Amino acid sequence: MNILDKIIQRKKEEISHSKSKISVNQLKDSEFFKRRKISLKQSIQEKSGIIAEFKRQSPSKGIINDKVYPLEVVSAYEKFGASGISILTDKDFFGGSFEDILSVRNHINIPLLRKDFMIDEYQFYEAKSMGADVVLLIAACLSTDQVKEFTELSHELELEVLLEIHTEEELKRFNPEIDLVGINNRNLKDFKVDLQHSVNLKNQLPKDVLSVAESGIYNIKDFNYLKEKRFNGFLMGEYFMKNNNPSKAFQEFILNI
Repeated sequence: MNILDKIIQRKKEEISHSKSKISVNQLKDSEFFKRRKISLKQSIQEKSGIIAEFKRQSPSKGIINDKVYPLEVVSAYEKFGASGISILTDKDFFGGSFEDILSVRNHINIPLLRKDFMIDEYQFYEAKSMGADVVLLIAACLSTDQVKEFTELSHELELEVLLEIHTEEELKRFNPEIDLVGINNRNLKDFKVDLQHSVNLKNQLPKDVLSVAESGIYNIKDFNYLKEKRFNGFLMGEYFMKNNNPSKAFQEFILNI
């Protein structure tokens, strides 16, 4: 069983537990459920293109930074020009929580991506209830039909969809209703990084699709290479979070690109 299989197995248990505690109707009554989304598609086109991530840990790297708080970091991301914020809500493998999004939602005015392993309709109501504007669909753990159904549900809830792909086979999960396509430079199964592989996949997408390079962007050279290859967005977390002061690291990066 690879790490993705382990995560999905655990995620099913989490969802079952959550459903037993809070109903969909209760989620619909939450503070943020009726708020209007901020468009990540629009923000990427108007600002830096960087979706800056708050991430404490990962299965491949272990603890990255567990000494800083979401609000202090994401406020700086917004201040210095991020197009959007990505926040991990998976607890067991990434050290995230719903509270990480809830604690910042009223304090920032750029789009928030709930980054998690979305495999059940219930999670989309959760995402809306915590104030997310965008959800991540990971093609590696969803069927073509599920991607379509979850995209339709997301749009009903006024959430945008970022579809993440890793392989040519996963390109088949794409449908024209998808808002953005993220191409992960890191293979989820063995965690190897290959920027050229991502470029090859991007070139097979329809020309009008907004593309986001995800993971494995370790320096300005990587960023500029992907920008030259016409990626529209760049989801970056570890590069900033591995620093003692992620806010300063982000500011310096923006000043040098």
